[in-house]
Amino acid sequence: MDNNPWGEISGIRPVKIIRNMLKNGKTEQEAEGFFKLQHRVSDEKTKLSIEIAKLEMSILSCINENDICLYIGIPFCKTRCLYCSFVTNTASSSAHLIKPFVKALIKEIQYTSEIVKKMGSRVVSLYIGGGTPTTLSPEQLTNIITECKKWFDLSSLKEFTVEAGRPDTIDEGKLLALKNSGVTRISINPQTMNDKTLKLIGRQHSAEEIIDSFNLARSLCFDNINMDIIAGLPSEDLDDFIYTLNEVEKLNPESITVHTMSIKRGSKLHETLGDYALTDGKIVANMVDYALDFNIKHNKKPYYLYRQKNILGNLENVGYSKGGFECLYNIMIMEETSTIVSMGAGGVTKTVCPKTDRIERIFNVKETSEYVSRIDEMCRRKDSIIKFL
Repeated sequence: MDNNPWGEISGIRPVKIIRNMLKNGKTEQEAEGFFKLQHRVSDEKTKLSIEIAKLEMSILSCINENDICLYIGIPFCKTRCLYCSFVTNTASSSAHLIKPFVKALIKEIQYTSEIVKKMGSRVVSLYIGGGTPTTLSPEQLTNIITECKKWFDLSSLKEFTVEAGRPDTIDEGKLLALKNSGVTRISINPQTMNDKTLKLIGRQHSAEEIIDSFNLARSLCFDNINMDIIAGLPSEDLDDFIYTLNEVEKLNPESITVHTMSIKRGSKLHETLGDYALTDGKIVANMVDYALDFNIKHNKKPYYLYRQKNILGNLENVGYSKGGFECLYNIMIMEETSTIVSMGAGGVTKTVCPKTDRIERIFNVKETSEYVSRIDEMCRRKDSIIKFL
C-alpha cells in the first residue's frame, strides 16, 4: 500500500465501484471494508472515494434514465504541449483543415440530431472540448453553436461548457461569441503559474496572460470558470505547485481540476523521457495531498475522480468545486451513468443501457483530414445507437 495508495484497484474509475455499492444497498462501512480490507486501498483514498460517491449520487438524482450528454471535439491547438497525447493539429500547420472540418462537423451535427430525436432523450449537458476549441474564430464558434441549437432540442440543458483552455487563444471577440451563444461554463487552464515551466512544456504564453484572460472573462460576466493544473510537471517541486495553487486561488475560480502528471504514450514527453527531470512519486503525492486540504479549506469539495495509466505515484485526478458549480458532464462520463453522444474528430460515443448496465462505444476517426474525407461513414456509424438502445 505504501507504493500504491490505490492498492489492488487498478481501474480508472474507483469511485464508480463505491457508488454502485451504495446504490445497491451496501453501507458506507461495507464499502470501506471492501476497499481497505479486500483491496488494500489507503485510508485516505477510501475516504475520498466515499465522499465523492455520496456527492455524485446527490447530483445525479436529478438525471433521468434517458437523459444524455452531447460532446463535440475540436482537434486544433495553438501548439502541442509536452505531455499531450491527443491527436491535435497545431493552428499554424493545419489552418487549411479548419474550414473543411467545421463543414463536416455541421453535417455530423445534423445527422446525429435525427438519431437523438428517435431516442426521445433529453439533452442535459453540451460540452465542447478538444484540443482547444477557442483556436477557432468567433464566427466559426458561433456557427457551430448555432447549428447545435438549430438541430438539437436544448430546452432541458443544465450546463453548456466550452474549453477556452489556453490564454493564447482567448480574446474578447471569442469570449463574447461564447457568452452571446449561451455558454454557461468555460475552462481557462494554466496547468502551472510558473513561467519557466510553461516554457518547458511548450506553452507560448505567460502566467500574466492567464490572469489577464481570466479577468477578461470575469468582466464579460462569466460566472462559472474552471481552471486545470497539473501536479508533478517536469522540474517542479512542492513549492512550485503550492505557488500555482495560491496564484489560481487569488482569481477565485468556481472549480479547480488537479491532474496528476501522466506519461502518455504518443506524447513528446514519452518519446524523449530521458531529457526531462520527472518529479519523484513521493513529492507528487505530497502535492496531491496538499491540493486536497487546500481546496477544502477554500470551500471547494472534491466531486469527481479518475485515474490514468502511467500516472506518477499511482495517484489520481480530482475535480474540486464550490457547491452548485460541479460539472455534470464530468460526473456522467466518469461514472458511466448516461449515454454520451460524441461528434467531431476523435469523438467516442458511449451508449449506456440503464436496464442492463451494458456499455457500447462508437469511435470517430482521430485524424482530422480522415474525419473530413470519411464524414458520411462517421455519421452512419451512429445508426447503431438506435439498434443498441
